[in-house]
Amino acid sequence: MSAHHSHDHATPASRCCAAQPASPEQALTPAAGEQVSRIHIEQMDCPTEERLIRQQLTGMTGVGALQFNLLQRVLSVSHMPERREAVIAAIRELGFSPRLLVDDARPEPTQHKPWWPLALAGVVALAAEVVHFAGGAAWLGAALALLAILISGVETYRKGWVALRHRTLNINALMSIAVTGAVLIGQWPEAAMVMVLFAIAEHIEARSLGRARDAISGLLALAPEQASVQQEDGSWRGIAATEIAVGARVRVRPGERVALDGTVVGGRSTVNQAPITGESMPVEKQTGDSVFAGTINQNGTLEYRVTAAAGQTTLARIIHAVEQAQSEQAPTQRFVDRFAALYTPAVCLLALLMAVLPPLFLGGGWYDWIYRALVLLVVACPCALVISTPVTIVSALAAGARRGLLIKGGVHLEQGGQLNLIALDKTGTLTEGRPVQTDFELLAGGNAERAQQLAASLAARSDHPVSRALASANQQPLLEVDAFTAIPGQGVSGLLNGERYYLGNARLAVGRGLMTSDIQDRLSQLEREGKSLVLLCSEQQALGLFAVADTLKLGSRDAIRELHALGVESMILSGDNAPTVQAIATQVGIDTAHGNLLPDDKLALIRQASNAGRRVAMVGDGINDTPALAAADIGFAMAAAGSDTAIETADVALMDDDLRKLPAFIRLSRRTLRVLRQNIWLALGIKAVFVGLTLAGSATMWMAVFADMGVSLLVVFNGLRLLRDTL
Repeated sequence: MSAHHSHDHATPASRCCAAQPASPEQALTPAAGEQVSRIHIEQMDCPTEERLIRQQLTGMTGVGALQFNLLQRVLSVSHMPERREAVIAAIRELGFSPRLLVDDARPEPTQHKPWWPLALAGVVALAAEVVHFAGGAAWLGAALALLAILISGVETYRKGWVALRHRTLNINALMSIAVTGAVLIGQWPEAAMVMVLFAIAEHIEARSLGRARDAISGLLALAPEQASVQQEDGSWRGIAATEIAVGARVRVRPGERVALDGTVVGGRSTVNQAPITGESMPVEKQTGDSVFAGTINQNGTLEYRVTAAAGQTTLARIIHAVEQAQSEQAPTQRFVDRFAALYTPAVCLLALLMAVLPPLFLGGGWYDWIYRALVLLVVACPCALVISTPVTIVSALAAGARRGLLIKGGVHLEQGGQLNLIALDKTGTLTEGRPVQTDFELLAGGNAERAQQLAASLAARSDHPVSRALASANQQPLLEVDAFTAIPGQGVSGLLNGERYYLGNARLAVGRGLMTSDIQDRLSQLEREGKSLVLLCSEQQALGLFAVADTLKLGSRDAIRELHALGVESMILSGDNAPTVQAIATQVGIDTAHGNLLPDDKLALIRQASNAGRRVAMVGDGINDTPALAAADIGFAMAAAGSDTAIETADVALMDDDLRKLPAFIRLSRRTLRVLRQNIWLALGIKAVFVGLTLAGSATMWMAVFADMGVSLLVVFNGLRLLRDTL
């Protein structure tokens, strides 16, 4: 896999007006008989271009659903197989340059336009200003200005004409009208300077927006393009990662990156998994452990068996999920697009009225009011407002992905800052989900080692987690078990050396009449400590008491403490017994605990909290807690690395087992919301100021360009700050 950094030399995404709300589409599914083609369109990075393409393709015979990824400039089209060329031809008619992407290919990087034409245009425009202020020949100033406009503005005029031809207004159309109007009323030097400033600012912004694209596509650089693969004769040869088949044996030396997902079959080392899981410490790897594409082998040489092809690795799924998230508009973005769709026509109408009404009815001079109208046209494009949200959201999505937080859309990113209650499953979420034996007590006379050997021999025949904990704690050789029987809801039994023994919970002892008050008191005491109890019984009496407890995950206490500091309450929803759940809640510091819950019970509690006006998140494994995860405002899946289900179903996937990612997500969400609000108020505030200055006759055209382009650059840079923030 290789890194394709998508840079822009076409119109940057902020150069748009009359923005239309884009539907929050998910992965495009073709209708029966149709296929999906992915088309890269260099010029498509604004809702205006999206609308043009929608108008062109909607209703075409054999063309179905459309999906737009404006930041990556990729259009996905569902169509009948024979209509592909017609689709591409229709897009080309709009003056765009469509290029078909084969399979999972990503857009090739485009080259930036060189700086020197803009520098030359700037020098020529400045010369025109000097001639004008020095009282030089008018024809010389006009000639210099015209030359500057031609050098810097041909592309702007071309794009503006395409927009006008399709009855659409964008910044290129508005700039073309404004500059042409300035020329017609004799403002040659100012027209030239306006066009040059616009082109320079557009060039700077294109490079800035390239950083947002790189934030996602740059993740591809984490996986090497080649890997060392063992051949049939035992030799090793470098092969392109995209050509390595599942099941191949691959070698990765110290300091190299893992090329594909796999299972270690030889060697021992530590691996830096931060690019995938965000873990700060390297992880020990040995035979049987999983490794992920993009991670870094640090010490010894590892050999692993490939478990996923290049396009299906965990890293590839992360990149796909984040790219797909860009198609889902956040609430703020939908509001901005709706506002922009009304704002631009309103300001353009105001500019027309300003040019006509005062001279006709108030005795104003035509020259003065037409000039003010042209200034207002430059102010009319909500460029900064439209671009502020996607750049900010994508920067936040990329920042989260780099730190092991896979966020499935801007809507979840915005909702995260409003969460005030987080519900957590216990097993596998707060705890490791791998119980260990913590206590053993001999209840009747006899040999303690013998009792443990009997219990372990019965436990070894069961795959229950508690049974596995007892079996792994045993140091004695196992005995042969005959007539092994499972007793539903109670435990197991079997013959050992001709005698029948029972291993199970308290219900088993009660059912056989072997429970005493002393044993019951001891069981109650251990249960209050959050432990699961197992009794070993003979036909006549209870012989031994075993206590098993799940261990807390590293960072669970810190995560809950950080959540409380953020003003977020916590509760456990678990199917385990109530005393055990309460004990875990006490250890971790969780506010409320609910035990003995079925999936429907968890769902009911989530809905109850939501109906009470709470903003609720549910944290689980993405499978067992599906109803509760779906009902919550945000569903978090734990331990998502390597899990297709978690990555596909969760709103937010925590790529490792660290619950401290939860407060990190909330901090990122709140920071994102602050940046979004800053950008919106900044853009609206400066627009309002310049509309007022224009009405008062105090604004010039080049000042309006500075305001429009300057604010656009400010909101882009402000949004990109999220890429650098730590969580």
